[in-house]
Amino acid sequence: MLRIAVQSKGRLFEDTMALLSEADIKVSSSKRTLLVQSTNFPVEVLYLRDDDIPQSVASGVADLGIVGENEFKERNEDAEIVDRLGFSKCRLSLAIPKESKYEGVEWFNGKKIATSYPMILRKFLDKNNVKADIHVITGSVEISPGIGLADGIFDIVSSGSTLVSNNLKEVEVVMKSEALLIRNKQMDEDKMKTLQELLFRFDAVRSAQDKKYVMMNAPKSNLREIVEVLPGIKSPTIIPLADDEWCSIHTVLDEKCFWEIIGKLKELGAQGILVTPIEKMIL
Repeated sequence: MLRIAVQSKGRLFEDTMALLSEADIKVSSSKRTLLVQSTNFPVEVLYLRDDDIPQSVASGVADLGIVGENEFKERNEDAEIVDRLGFSKCRLSLAIPKESKYEGVEWFNGKKIATSYPMILRKFLDKNNVKADIHVITGSVEISPGIGLADGIFDIVSSGSTLVSNNLKEVEVVMKSEALLIRNKQMDEDKMKTLQELLFRFDAVRSAQDKKYVMMNAPKSNLREIVEVLPGIKSPTIIPLADDEWCSIHTVLDEKCFWEIIGKLKELGAQGILVTPIEKMIL
């Protein structure tokens, strides 16, 4: 049985539990239980603090872990990245008081920077030949300049609203981060087989994201033009109708280009366009 370590709270916890649910892996998200076994898949979930996950996987306490790339890089543990999961995206950035004039990274020379990610920050500063004092802090890093604890901060940024509310501005993006699936390097063959099944399910869930299944009736006289408009997975399915001059077309569309394509289809005579969400998609 695979043991997978996940964050016990926060946005990454919510996104992870949603992924497991969509992959039909049933586990309890009770905050009172540290270790929970799935009722329908050979996996058990170990709830941990995010900064403990890389070490737990590297040491073999857990076989797998879902952790932010920022924490994985900061902890620098000997575990292997299996997959990038595409959610919980953010960035690690340097920020300074809004009123400060900023002309480049050399602004930080001689300054004090508050952060929870000293290793990543030190590598960045050394790479740019910047000599700054790193002040390690946990909790609300963004308040540090306002109370005189630091001149700037290095912290996670998602929407940027927290920076704005603390009168700060983002000046340097040091790295981008997303949720990673990591594994212990010593997993045995049976566990690797279970991991492949887990990855198969995750891929099916992600393939369906932002996709719509579209069905429509269309005149055969415009069939070639309609097919050229449709960017299907391979090619659309075309089904004859009782009316010899019409056919039914089924395809999959990406939501990002959905409305633009629907407009073109209507211009080419498509009617009765039916759109449904896709839960899973096996490629």
